[in-house]
Amino acid sequence: MTPESKDPLADLDPFDIFDAEATRLDRHFSGLDDEGWNRPSRCEGWSVRDILGHLAGEELYNHACLDGDLDGFFAMLAREGAGGGFNGFNQWCVRQRRDVPVEEVLEEWRRANAETRERMRSLGREAELQTSAGPYPVGLQAFHYDSEYATHADDVGAPVSDGEAGGRAWWRARVGEFVLGEQGSGVQVGLTAEGVSVRVDGMSERLPTDVFVEATVGRLPDDHPLDGGLKDALRCLA
Repeated sequence: MTPESKDPLADLDPFDIFDAEATRLDRHFSGLDDEGWNRPSRCEGWSVRDILGHLAGEELYNHACLDGDLDGFFAMLAREGAGGGFNGFNQWCVRQRRDVPVEEVLEEWRRANAETRERMRSLGREAELQTSAGPYPVGLQAFHYDSEYATHADDVGAPVSDGEAGGRAWWRARVGEFVLGEQGSGVQVGLTAEGVSVRVDGMSERLPTDVFVEATVGRLPDDHPLDGGLKDALRCLA
């Protein structure tokens, strides 16, 4: 994003949101017993514990971006036989931690993620970060992490109070709208206090904000009445 361009998310603080969603996850994880850890999450085939393993493992990528050492990161994956792109990496992260005591995995994630959040905030939103897709603004990368953390918090059932639900859905919808535009999806989005209007390829729909958010992160159930083509077009953050 050039200095002359207007940041449509300028009124949102990606680092504060990142802190809030990490705190939500930590609070929820800290209160789980064995039954809670082994409960299925919304991610097919993954338990709540597996979500934690995924979050802990992906900090290897986050730190490689911050260190400017993606070559070393991908070389490590090759040595470990963790092929299959990022899906393969995610599955490898989960497998590596399934036999590790959950308290150790939780502490690993806490330490590594706290470092990620601190370093990104220190760099500032206009700095550039090396990512697998090329150089990218730190602030925008943080918004992607914000969305992922909020999605996984919902995946594991972390509570969201009535007082924060509306604001949380709003920033998530704003990020979804931005990413749809960034990806050149062709989806026209109109956000209002009453809901979200979407239009693409002759299809149009007006959706509640939370349904739009769930569509952007690929969490609408298979039997949701939204047209399948529109579901596919809206999915941009998963």
